Amino acid sequence: MKNNIKVERAVRDITQQELASAVGVSRQTINSIEAGRYVPSAVLALKIAGYFGKPVESVFLLEDDD
Repeated sequence: MKNNIKVERAVRDITQQELASAVGVSRQTINSIEAGRYVPSAVLALKIAGYFGKPVESVFLLEDDD
């Protein structure tokens, strides 16, 4: 699963830590999601997308092998 979290953070000029605090996870979790090492739960994906005011589908993108 791909994601646009890093781009969305850059647009809003926020750090991984700021996003992590806003959605209730660790900075390492955000880092792992951005790097594609961790696929978030549906709840966490909704929280992240909601934080950015975007639909989940515009932040998280399924790849052909997902």
